[in-house]
Amino acid sequence: MIGLKGTLNVIDNSGALLIECVNVLKQKVNNGWGSVGDEIVCVVKRAKPVTAATQASTTAVKVRRGDVRRAVIVRTKKAVRRPDGRFIRFDDNAAVLLNNKREMLGTRIGGVVSADLRMKGWGKIVSLAPKVV
Repeated sequence: MIGLKGTLNVIDNSGALLIECVNVLKQKVNNGWGSVGDEIVCVVKRAKPVTAATQASTTAVKVRRGDVRRAVIVRTKKAVRRPDGRFIRFDDNAAVLLNNKREMLGTRIGGVVSADLRMKGWGKIVSLAPKVV
């Protein structure tokens, strides 16, 4: 359950390390709380530093501190119930940054993601993840 001012780790290689949720983009269900697979608007709170050498390279950092971006939630500390009755809970809250066309900003994912993403239309994220739970 991610709400206003909730912080999430970023697990892609876009350059952001920590983001803060400012809005949950979904229908008026669940009273403004976001779960796995929901899209949010967020502010980059911590990012990798940009140097002159990295800015010229092809793998340049795509975000800076203070940028307002969209993201999709891929892990939550709050347990999520699966249809078969199991509850899945992770150690932290995590997200993957998106551009305005709902495409991933990074090219790699460095962490475990929830299998519920596939049902919610985020198959690209699931296919790039090293492990799906």
